[in-house]
Amino acid sequence: MDPSSAWQTFDRSILRYREPALWLDYSRIGLSDSFLEEMAPVVGEALAEMAAIEAGDIVNVDERRMVGHYWLRTPDRAPQGIGTEIQRQVAGAKAFANGIHNGEIPAPGGARFTDLLLIGIGGSALGPQLAADALGGPGQALAVTFLDNTDPDGIARALDLLSGRLATTLVLIISKSGGTPETRNGMLEAKAAFEAAGLDFPAHAVAITGPGSKLDQLADDEGWLGRFPMEDWVGGRTSVTSVVGLVPMALLGFDIDAFLAGAAATDALTRSSGTRSNASLLLALAWHRATLGRGAEDMVVLPYSDRLGLFSKYLQQLVMESLGKRLNRSGRPVYQGIAVYGNKGSTDQHAYVQQLRDGLDNFFATFIEVRENTPPGPAVEVAPGVTSGDYLQGFLRGTRDALHERGRGTITVSVPRIDAYHLGALIALYERAVSFYASFVGINAYHQPGVQAGKDAADQFLDVVAKARAHLAASPGEASSAAAVADAIGSDPETTFHALTHLAATRADVTSTMGESPAGDTFAASAAEG
Repeated sequence: MDPSSAWQTFDRSILRYREPALWLDYSRIGLSDSFLEEMAPVVGEALAEMAAIEAGDIVNVDERRMVGHYWLRTPDRAPQGIGTEIQRQVAGAKAFANGIHNGEIPAPGGARFTDLLLIGIGGSALGPQLAADALGGPGQALAVTFLDNTDPDGIARALDLLSGRLATTLVLIISKSGGTPETRNGMLEAKAAFEAAGLDFPAHAVAITGPGSKLDQLADDEGWLGRFPMEDWVGGRTSVTSVVGLVPMALLGFDIDAFLAGAAATDALTRSSGTRSNASLLLALAWHRATLGRGAEDMVVLPYSDRLGLFSKYLQQLVMESLGKRLNRSGRPVYQGIAVYGNKGSTDQHAYVQQLRDGLDNFFATFIEVRENTPPGPAVEVAPGVTSGDYLQGFLRGTRDALHERGRGTITVSVPRIDAYHLGALIALYERAVSFYASFVGINAYHQPGVQAGKDAADQFLDVVAKARAHLAASPGEASSAAAVADAIGSDPETTFHALTHLAATRADVTSTMGESPAGDTFAASAAEG
């Protein structure tokens, strides 16, 4: 393409909003006029469905729930009564955070809280983690540590970071159901650490959970420091503009009003029925064009900002949990989804950009640009007239051009800076794009049956662990193979082998002897000392 033609394509294929100052460059992803005309019928259906979502229709039909995360930043659009509750929750988050900051809500003993320990997993941790990384800095109100897994080594490392400061650490436990095993385990490990330090855990603990959940009941029974309700019409992966995100953000001293305003501004602009004036709609159309509407290519997310280092991880859950579905809304197998991966630029140019340019053509890339990337104060010149920020922009543009030379499709999303307002705008852009894309391909974006299947399988494995340990304990000192134990407890040999190997690695009373192959390994419970 000659430079003049390329310029014309770019000029008509970039959407620039003034407020928020968010830009979408789709000039290199193939959204031709003919493609947009072909997609016009499903675009109309997607816009109608979005209107129904925001009107309170039961669009998550599998779980018989409304989908209300868009109301969280525009309560006036919520059904009667819900908007008032949303406003009350925002006010409550700010009041609680102010009380922590000014010492009106002190730690036991009267000192001010200095640290926040947030315990959650998935959407209950990723949103707060993204916000903390994107907006945090030396001036934030509390230092923050996350427990977002059930890895005992990781839990110990996190708690070690708080050594000597547990007495002034506030603990925020987030679980919508109140029974998520990873979050419960983290809570129990944290509670044990507080008790070992002679501290009253409930006086440090705050719950964000569904009303009446096990966690809510526990917090009420033990007299925890605080409780915030999470409604059932808020999904975990879209919960960052609810109390799940707002309470920790407020505690860290971030501007949650600006965050909500940015999301609301994007929502308002992406209600437009004009395709070329709706950034979320264009983004979803670009995904559909790049993946042929069936996930034929992966989405590589390349944010050129250290503050967005977790953005690709955040989008991984938002996109893949929402769009990765076996069945469509009619119950027909469709195996939909878009795989998401990424890292920050320009780090990727020393990692996998080589493959993106010269290897398998099985992806499309999204560059996230932050236009104003120089902090206050005089800029350091790393070469005559050149700053580090100039290099960063050069790497972004150079990588984009290098991919284009090989015919690789790219999208560029641009914001002026990473502040609370534009972070909210960016998150809303992608939330609505996910909803539009799900409408295009006819799937339910708001349930997650596969997640529950994994939890059920984990419970079954834990049952095998318990039965295998009990079987060994019944005959201490007697060595048994995995197959023999499996036969005795009514399990399959491979699952039993993994259960026994785990026990031998983590329990002092179980030993193992390695054979020539797994079938030859033996396991035994230690004989009791006389």
